[in-house]
Amino acid sequence: MPAETTYLELSEDSGSAHKFYEVTVDGVDLTIRYGRIGDRGQVKQSSFTTNDKAKAEASKKIGEKVRKGYAPAVQGGRQKRSVSRRQIVSTRSTATRAPILWRYDSGSPAFGIFVDEDVCMVGNESGLITTLSHGAEVVQQFRLPDGVKCIVADEGWIYAGCDDGNVYDLSGKVPRLAYRIDPSIDIYWLDIHDGVLGVSDSGGGIATIDHEDEFLWRRPGRGTSAWMVRCDADAVHHGHSRGVTSYDWRTGQELWNTPTGAVLFGWQERDTLYAGTATRQVVELGKDGSHRQTYRCDAPVYSCATSKDGRYVFAGDSSSSIYCFDVNGTRLWKLGTGCGSAYSMQYRDERLYIVTTSGALACIDASEAAIQSAVTGTIPEPIDVKAPPRMPAVAPSTTVEVIHDVDGGVVVECVEEGGRLRIRVVSSGYHRDWQVQFPKGIRERGSRYVVTGVREASRGGFYRTYGEIRRLL
Repeated sequence: MPAETTYLELSEDSGSAHKFYEVTVDGVDLTIRYGRIGDRGQVKQSSFTTNDKAKAEASKKIGEKVRKGYAPAVQGGRQKRSVSRRQIVSTRSTATRAPILWRYDSGSPAFGIFVDEDVCMVGNESGLITTLSHGAEVVQQFRLPDGVKCIVADEGWIYAGCDDGNVYDLSGKVPRLAYRIDPSIDIYWLDIHDGVLGVSDSGGGIATIDHEDEFLWRRPGRGTSAWMVRCDADAVHHGHSRGVTSYDWRTGQELWNTPTGAVLFGWQERDTLYAGTATRQVVELGKDGSHRQTYRCDAPVYSCATSKDGRYVFAGDSSSSIYCFDVNGTRLWKLGTGCGSAYSMQYRDERLYIVTTSGALACIDASEAAIQSAVTGTIPEPIDVKAPPRMPAVAPSTTVEVIHDVDGGVVVECVEEGGRLRIRVVSSGYHRDWQVQFPKGIRERGSRYVVTGVREASRGGFYRTYGEIRRLL
């Protein structure tokens, strides 16, 4: 059995990071070599009882490093950096830095971002989620039990996926446990559409999970280290170490596969997919798998996004730079962030929002006038946003308010069916045989609850609760 080697690097032009991490599995032996790029580095070796166990440990180590910003690289592509040549320069100089309007330091590297017309949210590796207004005021904080992988929206619901394998509903005043993902899945990314969860994992696998935590299907995937999953009404689009593969959302049947290079991030619009790759490019694909355009960067692409009309394509690379391209693939500009590499990004109303390896949530003025000024060295002084002193970070809870009257809500009941607790609607006018998506941690057999309302899933077959939840006595 030939040895398998994975080589990663972390190098930021504006930071001190210039390191490599190499993992080799040879039978039952695992060898890890690490250090500064250009040096021999240090070596650690260990042995396991089986090759599968050695591979599992290797996958775990690689995942840890990728989450810290390391990306696949070609050994020897970067040269050893001399520390004595590094200089500290003023960010108010003529350096081509992006015009950041405001920034918030979340305290640890951040992957999760969500932006809508009302708020901006950042979720970091420490499990802290902060909600800010577009006027740069901190309005709320949640404290989840482990690192936040991503924050995704599904119609009126907002969910956060975490390292503990759980997905939390952030739509109410208190986070509630919405999905428990099988512990055998080491989550890298997730997305959700109409209550169906798509999950990509460290081993390159892909799975869909319904509102009751049951697999619709699960596939090993075509590659490894799957960082991209995007769901829509027809398919689940999966980006991995070898490209992008699309599956029928209901059956898991493969629809198409397109090689792109190792995918580190994925974005979608209605008819289009964008894969940010370790091969220094964003690849635009049609949702039939056809290649449409390539947007070339100067380093591995950690994140990408587009303007709503698709007129502009944005990318963030591993060297703390961000790019803007037109639809023809022409690079319009490249600017430094000044606050780390963008793990995730979103664009809205001429503002580009990024969350970074340093833990920052930054709001960048992406208007044409602001960018032209930045290119010539004129940038605004960013506002550093602080959370109010002693602002409480609300943790997930299994406690619910107790009431004695329905008072206009919808009544649901927890019943045991086949050894599992299910929720059914009791109020008149609803399908009594339909299940109800309902937080896991507060279900008690025989209890009735009053919820603000329930909505039928777009695909039908079950209801989804929204608003506040209270226990009825």
